[in-house]
Amino acid sequence: MDILFEDDYLIVVDKPPGLVSTPSETQTEDTLADILNRDYEVKLERGGLVHRLDKDTSGVIVAAKQKEAFDKLQAQFQERTVKKEYTALVHGFVKKDGEVVGAIMRNPQNREKFTVDPRGREAATEYKVLNRLEMEEVTVNELYPEFSKIQLRKLHSLLYTQYSLLRCFPKTGRTHQIRVHLKYINFPIVGDEKYGGRKVVRLDHRWCKRQFLHASKITFNHPITGELLNLQSPLPDDLRQALNYLTME
Repeated sequence: MDILFEDDYLIVVDKPPGLVSTPSETQTEDTLADILNRDYEVKLERGGLVHRLDKDTSGVIVAAKQKEAFDKLQAQFQERTVKKEYTALVHGFVKKDGEVVGAIMRNPQNREKFTVDPRGREAATEYKVLNRLEMEEVTVNELYPEFSKIQLRKLHSLLYTQYSLLRCFPKTGRTHQIRVHLKYINFPIVGDEKYGGRKVVRLDHRWCKRQFLHASKITFNHPITGELLNLQSPLPDDLRQALNYLTME
């Protein structure tokens, strides 16, 4: 892991995809928390992590090294003074910037997923359009050489070849929030196995092997010194390579 910032009080790392943040029912060891406890001398439970990233989401994540720093960082998250920015590639052309406001709760039909429901906890995600992108016909033919002309026409009719690159700013911190909110407005994240739809994700994984969601930036005050920290993570190579399959609209 790349260390973006470290001192006696906290550590900010660039989490790679495929790494679970904290122990869960399905994975009890070999998590980011375990690594922080074992290799970075963090003595707090759950590696001192004050927030989490989904397993296949990469990017900036913050952990405290001691209790006072943890409590003060947690207070900043609770008071919503921490600013987070994510980069996401979604299906479809998003025409303009916007905000999704919708309470989120665990899906009663599938406990591994979450859904927008007025009975849930309030949640809001702002988003801005960076680029609208397309998959050219020659690329489609290269990726899906076994497809018949009818299948290829269906891809175009379903607008599979249209995408938008977004900057997302979650104002709350609900589980799967960005993924659920973008699905809710019919712009699911490319490669998202939980919310993208099984058939579509199977197509996605030929050129984007995981969900295209990256925690790009976080801004907060140092819990002890008060210094404003603005820490960034560049888009990782696997996601950059996925963008190479697309061209500007």
